[in-house]
Amino acid sequence: MHTVVERELELKLVLSPERRIPVPARLGYLTDDPYAVHVTFHIDTEHPVYWTFARDLLVEGVFRPCGQGDVRVWPTKTEGRGVVLMALSSPDGDALLEAPATAVSAWLERTLRVVPPGTEGAQLGLDDELAQLLAQ
Repeated sequence: MHTVVERELELKLVLSPERRIPVPARLGYLTDDPYAVHVTFHIDTEHPVYWTFARDLLVEGVFRPCGQGDVRVWPTKTEGRGVVLMALSSPDGDALLEAPATAVSAWLERTLRVVPPGTEGAQLGLDDELAQLLAQ
């Protein structure tokens, strides 16, 4: 049986140092895809925008800058509050999103309780499949 851990929250799309616009989003974690987190952004378009990246990247990014290339994550403070910034790059463009650190951390803790770090491979059942292949 697979478990889904979701959290709806409002992110801010950073347009400039002075200008941010709210973006409703959903963080998603599925135990049948244990290494990844899924972020769905509901922007002013007909279809939501989906991003998937390593859960480890978000876990580390809550504490210190990490990532390179398409996804970079780092903690900072805005107006005295802890936030997590996510810089996303794709052929369609770049976005800098700001998420409340407490909400992201609480959601990550829920995912880490469901699938503790280091146990992701067991969720995939690869050992069982490999044993079956070798038994044939």
